Amino acid sequence: MSDDKHIHLYLIPTPIGNLRDITLRAIDVLKSVDVILAEDTRTTGRLLKHLEIQRPLQSYHIFNEHKTVEKLIERMERGEVMAMCSDAGTPAISDPGFLLVRAARDAGLEVNCLPGATAFVPALVNSGLPNDRFTFEGFLPHKKGRKTRIESLMEEERTMIFYESPHRLMKTLVQFSEAFGSERMACVSRELTKIYEENVRGTLSELIAYYEENTIKGEIVIVVQGK
Repeated sequence: MSDDKHIHLYLIPTPIGNLRDITLRAIDVLKSVDVILAEDTRTTGRLLKHLEIQRPLQSYHIFNEHKTVEKLIERMERGEVMAMCSDAGTPAISDPGFLLVRAARDAGLEVNCLPGATAFVPALVNSGLPNDRFTFEGFLPHKKGRKTRIESLMEEERTMIFYESPHRLMKTLVQFSEAFGSERMACVSRELTKIYEENVRGTLSELIAYYEENTIKGEIVIVVQGK
């Protein structure tokens, strides 16, 4: 690698669907590091096989990150260079990674996040809603605090972006309609960058009606107009 300074930890955005959405620089880094930290080694392993890259893989996910951070920092301090990949998109954006980045910074280690694939940017741009100012809310709480979080956004004037799973989409759209009003404009994006990519725009009531009649599959981004 031809970086100006020694990097200890690289954050590598990986494709959210289309495997060609990997940058040339990301490929170079993945080929050069000592170990690749993967949210799911099977998922990242398939990507590496597609790219014909053979590097050691280590599991790093939300259930083990508290236990492994200290050991990883010690290894980087001894000179190991690591790359971190989530299953899709940019690590630490609604995915594991934040704790390790913070710990690395606190330890005086150099961290470098490469630009690349992430789901919320194309969803925001595709929505046709104002994108000069927006707020990224990620995943809403599943149970406790969910209603409170939504109600806290009732006066939000910026465009709002949420991640959601297929089996909770209808519940979320109904809750949004109750809090923001049924005529509030929104867009539901799913299967971004894939063959069956779909961006459905309309009022919240229109979206609810649409998904009452249509099957919901794939990872979802909801973009909602501000007040």
